[in-house]
Parts: sequence; C-alpha cells; structure tokens
Amino acid sequence: MPWSNQSGGGGPWGQRGGSGGGKSPWGSGGPQGNGNPPDLEDILRRSQDRLKDFIPGGSMGGRGLIILVLGVIAVWLLTGFYTVRPNEVGINMIFGRFTGTSGEGLRYNLPYPIGRVMKPNVTAQQRVEVGYRSTPTGQGRARDVIEESLMLTADENIVDIDFDAVWQINPARPQDYVFNLQNPDGTIKSVAESAMREVTGRRNIQAILTTEQASVAQEVREIMQEALDAYGAGVLINVVQLQAVRPPSEVQQAFFDVNAAQQDAVRVQNEAGAFASRVVPEARGEAARTVQQAEAYREQSVADATGQAARFRQVYEEYRKAPEVSRERIFLETMERVYGGVDKIIVDQNGQGVVPFLPLNQMQQRLQPQQGNAANPQQGATR
Repeated sequence: MPWSNQSGGGGPWGQRGGSGGGKSPWGSGGPQGNGNPPDLEDILRRSQDRLKDFIPGGSMGGRGLIILVLGVIAVWLLTGFYTVRPNEVGINMIFGRFTGTSGEGLRYNLPYPIGRVMKPNVTAQQRVEVGYRSTPTGQGRARDVIEESLMLTADENIVDIDFDAVWQINPARPQDYVFNLQNPDGTIKSVAESAMREVTGRRNIQAILTTEQASVAQEVREIMQEALDAYGAGVLINVVQLQAVRPPSEVQQAFFDVNAAQQDAVRVQNEAGAFASRVVPEARGEAARTVQQAEAYREQSVADATGQAARFRQVYEEYRKAPEVSRERIFLETMERVYGGVDKIIVDQNGQGVVPFLPLNQMQQRLQPQQGNAANPQQGATR
C-alpha cells in the first residue's frame, strides 16, 4: 500500500487517520514537539502498523515474513560487489581471515560484517627520509636529524649522511603489507638506518665521501630488501638516494683541508709519474744509441785493423820478392799521401827560369774564410 493512500498523507511516519503530515517520526511528543522524550511503546506500535501496510493482505503472515527476509538478504548480498582500480589490489577477508586477492575490474566478496575488502594502492611511490626532514613544499631540507644521520666508519671517523628510501607495496604480496606492518614508515625508516650504519661501518670515510657513494646506496637497498622480506613486510625498495654525504660540521673544514692536501699529493705524484714516463724512455734510448755507436766503432776499428794487417802482409810478401822496387813504391805512395792535400810549388833545383811572385789572389781566397770564422765563431762551429 503506498504511503499516499494513508489518511495522514505525511509519509511513513505520519499518524493514521490524523493530520500528522510533515511531522517527525517521533510524532508530536518527539524531540521536535514539546521536548518530552518519545514513548517507546507508541513507537513500536506505529512501526508495526507501517510494516503491515507493506505486506499483502495487511497482516504479518509467514509468507510475507519470508518475502521480507529474502528481500533484505538479497539487498545485503548485492552490497558485496566492489570495483578494483588499475593501481589497486583487492584483499578479500571472511570473518577477518584472508581468503585471496583480486585484480582489476568488478569483483565480489561477501559483504560486511561477514566479509571485508581492502584495496591498497600498489603503484604509489612512497618516500622515507632518514637524517633530515624536508620542507612542507618538498624543496630542500628543513632541518637535520643528527641522531639519525651520524654514522661511524671503519676507520673510526664519523660521517653525516642524509638519504631517502623510495618504496612501494609489493603487488605480488599485498596481504603481507596489510597484515604484518602496523607502522610502515617507522619500520622502513628503522631498517634503512640500520642498513646504512652496517654499510658505512665496513668502509673508510674517504671512500664514502668520494668514490663509493653509488655502491653504498646499492648495498643499502639490497640489505633493506633482504631484511623486509625476512619480516614478511610485503614492501619493495626501489631505490636508495644519498642526498648529502659530508663530515660533521665541527670538523668539516679540517676534512676539506685534508682532502685538498691529498689531492695535491695525488697531483704531484701524477706529475712525477708523467716526468718519469718521459725521461726514462729518453734515457734508455740514449743508452741504447751509445751502446750501438760503441759497437759500431768497435766493428769498424776491428775491420780497419784486420784490413791493414792483411794489406801489410801482402806488401811484406811483395817486399820479400823485390825489396828495391817495393821500397821505392812505398816511398812514393807515402810522399803522395803526405803531399796530396798540400798546396805546393815544384821548382828546379837550380832555380833558373823561375821568377818568384806573391800569389795575392790565392792568399785572399784563403784569408776570407778565416776572417769569417773569426767574426762569427758560433756559426763556424755550427758548420
């Protein structure tokens, strides 16, 4: 029976046969009436009257009760449909016990209070800051957290490290994240700090400050992932980013001075190595050239001596055969060799028919080279 057919015309809570249209469900004596508390028996009686209007025949029979119960159950079961977005994974539970996961799309699980569905975002990238806290806008560092950032190195120095750990829920094990982690950010931060202290404790401070920052970040990520997997956290550590690696502020200038001195030492060593690389090969080449010249001179001297000895033996053999002729030949050859390079004038012993003269042209030709050598001794030496 529709509500408009009732004599009150005021909806399901109007008074039957009266003028209660537009009044509250408590009637005229409710909170919106004269302020007195409602009569519980009157409310129950009115509720029964309204319920009879929905049941065919106007009476609460067994058939009507069954239809009503089935309708309520059908509506309740329809509330079990839910939608899983592309960035989510559905976690189904029955009486609080995990029963499985569901992927993207329209899904179904028994509705509350028997069933329950949780849909964590498994693609969102979360960031945990260790050693510092960023500004509200996310630009720069608002303040350092010294108790988190100071690390002890293997050579008993202290280094100040600020870093981030970027993580997300493991799409393959979202139930571990939901059921095993009560405080995800706090747990991941504690694991990250512990892993960083372990890694820095195995390295010297100079390596951490200069050449091994990438390997430190990678090793920290691996240790964090192993620890969280052992905890069954259902978390993936995507990357560990070192934001700042520096010595403590109290000794920062001293570290900078030491670093500059070490760089100067390396530079000087490199320069010395380059000089040695240039000079040593030159010295070895000069030594090899000198040895080769000595060996060539030795071979030449031995060959000349051998040739002169062989020539002397040959001359001696000829001398034994004809001493007078050989003696005359040796004399003439010796005089030819002595006077061959000397300017000479041959005259008759008597001097008849020869007019002495002074060879001015030849003397000028001889003097000019000598004067040039005296005027430019360096050029003469060079030639």
